[in-house]
Amino acid sequence: MVGQKGVPATFGGIEHHVEELGARLAEQGVEVTVYCRRSYAAQVPPEHRGMRLVVTPTVASKHLDAIVHSITSTVHAVLARADVVHYHAPGPGLAAPLARYLSPSRVVLTVHGLDHERAKWAGLARRVLGLAYWMSGHVPDAVVTVSRALAERYGHDFGRSATYIPNGVAQANPGEPLGRLASDLGLEPGRYVLFVGRMVPEKRPDLLVEAAAMLPEGVRMVLVGDSSFSDEYVADLRRAAAADDRVVLPGYLYGRELSAVYANAAVYVQPSDVEGLPLTLLEALSYGVPVVASDIPPHLEVLSGCTCGGHRTFPAGDATALGRQLAAVLGADGVDTGRVATDSAALLAPYDWDVAADQLHTLYRGLAGDRSDGGARGIPAGPDPVRTDVAAG
Repeated sequence: MVGQKGVPATFGGIEHHVEELGARLAEQGVEVTVYCRRSYAAQVPPEHRGMRLVVTPTVASKHLDAIVHSITSTVHAVLARADVVHYHAPGPGLAAPLARYLSPSRVVLTVHGLDHERAKWAGLARRVLGLAYWMSGHVPDAVVTVSRALAERYGHDFGRSATYIPNGVAQANPGEPLGRLASDLGLEPGRYVLFVGRMVPEKRPDLLVEAAAMLPEGVRMVLVGDSSFSDEYVADLRRAAAADDRVVLPGYLYGRELSAVYANAAVYVQPSDVEGLPLTLLEALSYGVPVVASDIPPHLEVLSGCTCGGHRTFPAGDATALGRQLAAVLGADGVDTGRVATDSAALLAPYDWDVAADQLHTLYRGLAGDRSDGGARGIPAGPDPVRTDVAAG
């Protein structure tokens, strides 16, 4: 596994994705090596949940961190004669030609989102990521996407099929109390709106600071997360939030405290302009929390089956519309929490880590078999031919 910052996962959707799938693959007898960056964790154990962890060098800067780490990790994987080198995200996939053309290893690339469309990148970096996107459609033996919308995009842009394997969702801890968060942050159960994620422009936490002015009296806006090579943006966000004491920015939360803020939220907000398939949205649904999300295709893909009226969408980028939807969910009439929980469970049915691991293992076995027979390096059929309409379960 190449491209993630590391495991055990703390923050980051890709890191949780790699950990959950890697651990299940290891249980199935796959020898899984996960490449880690020293900057992600002070201590990196040699093994975690059956996966071998290897630290390879990088340059800890916004523009070089991912690609340098991917190159050094790829060299290590190629020298180890890996059957499959699996890249996560197009940016790290810039190193994929090393494995694809200079070794017998097969190459898989999972697309978690369109990196070249993320607002934190500009100028040369955006052009390089545009090249990475083009390469992701031509270099890998197999492309995996976490949403149907991304699979359709690859079919449109590159005329190739992609294997749709969605994220899963971890078991919720619905009874977790707020504990110190109640006193330290002034939070009350059912009296705050929650956002969880990296503080980067495309996730639009700035919309939440703006929409906080439209919240009912006594309701707070809690933004859990911090910078991801976006220090200037976060500094601006904190300055704007300082003008409204209803906005709370606690930084990253982990473990039981993260469970607690999900479990006690009145509503969860996902305001992003660009996403693949956000794990945080699935996690909020697992707690039965009403969701208000921007109307981008990956969000609609998850929420389109909602019938209870508890989960709502708003036009991406429209803070006023977001405020109106929050007011509707938080208003006197509110929502039927029982129906929200039932509907949430139904919406989550396709998102299962065990099913995803089985599908990925099938893909790997097809690729490894294609390698062993000495055949041409074409695009393999994969599990139930690699197409966008493969169901998750």
